[in-house]
Amino acid sequence: MAVKIPIFMDNHSTTPVDPRVLDAMLPYFREDFGNAASRNHPFGWKAEKATELAREQVGAIIGASGKEIVWTSGATESINLAIKGVAEFYHEKGNHIITGQTEHKATLDTCKRLEKQGLQVTYLPVDKEGLISPEQVAAAITDKTILVALMLANNEVGSVHPIKAIGEVVKARGVLFFVDAVQGVGKIPFDVNDCKVDLAAISAHKMYGPKGVGALYVRRKPRVRLTALIDGGGHERGMRSGTLNVPGIVGFGKACELAKAEMFEEAARLTQMRDRLKDKLFAALPEIYINGSWEHRLPGNLNISFAYVEGEGLMMALKDVAVSSGSACTSASLEPSYVLRALGIGEELAHTSIRFGIGRFNTVEEIDYVADHVIKSVNRLRELSPLWEMAQEGIDLKSISWAAEH
Repeated sequence: MAVKIPIFMDNHSTTPVDPRVLDAMLPYFREDFGNAASRNHPFGWKAEKATELAREQVGAIIGASGKEIVWTSGATESINLAIKGVAEFYHEKGNHIITGQTEHKATLDTCKRLEKQGLQVTYLPVDKEGLISPEQVAAAITDKTILVALMLANNEVGSVHPIKAIGEVVKARGVLFFVDAVQGVGKIPFDVNDCKVDLAAISAHKMYGPKGVGALYVRRKPRVRLTALIDGGGHERGMRSGTLNVPGIVGFGKACELAKAEMFEEAARLTQMRDRLKDKLFAALPEIYINGSWEHRLPGNLNISFAYVEGEGLMMALKDVAVSSGSACTSASLEPSYVLRALGIGEELAHTSIRFGIGRFNTVEEIDYVADHVIKSVNRLRELSPLWEMAQEGIDLKSISWAAEH
């Protein structure tokens, strides 16, 4: 079977819309185009009925009621609404939030904004596998703590936190628990009641749904209160005003329905393909390292550092394959990933990392093509590297004292 170029293997950044999801959405662009808030004619009634069905579908994948789902524009808005909404509503109860150093920027930047407003934020470190322990969380909670905000699974290295055990210690102290579940929902089981979660962010485009639509789970019993970020017509029980994106919401619901039905079968297939890619790379290349926990990991995630090869250089060599680098381009300088640095990975190795995100529509043929392409590219780039040549000759690069330039 011929491989179609380019190959998309960056399914943690986004996913293609499943054709079954698109089929569910199309009528709501055409004949069923009503506004879900229009209560006085059939066009509005049909739109509202569709969004309420989707609410149940999204709720079902996380063990929640449809009444606990608040529609948003995506994960970033859901995270902002959860953290800022809690901070404002419960400000008289306390001013301390606990999060992790490897959280998504939407969480970290929201916390930094709140720090400027006087809140105290504890950023918990992770271990070398990218994990935070329940004991760390318990030790960080004070009588001023109002919220613990942690992700289910890391978007870069795929490490899955022990959310159920963390939920137990958070609830034992009477603190609210928010989980950024964006990368995990639809890929691994996650139940808000089982994990004692009060708020959870989900996004459609990470699970083969459309971009621009997300949800925030907000627990009803015992009731969690939020101060809204967006004021207007009082939509979404006053938590998020604005006309609903009906086609997007319908697609989100369908994506959740499919993921719930196919999750375990799909996870097994993605794990098999991920392991195939890993085994091929490790059989052919020395000096490569897996980043993140191998035992507690998303099925389709493979994050590898290729020593003596710049991540950007490798990405350019892999122009036929969509992957992401462990380095993020900020202004004029290339900074290594803050997630990898938090795992204790040195700057040089952090610069050499590539994240492969294997998804629903990838094939075994694509895995084999990518493996061969990566092996050839790494070998070629290393041949051009004087550092690789010195390492092969047994020279300890760390012992070399480089002369300063005058």
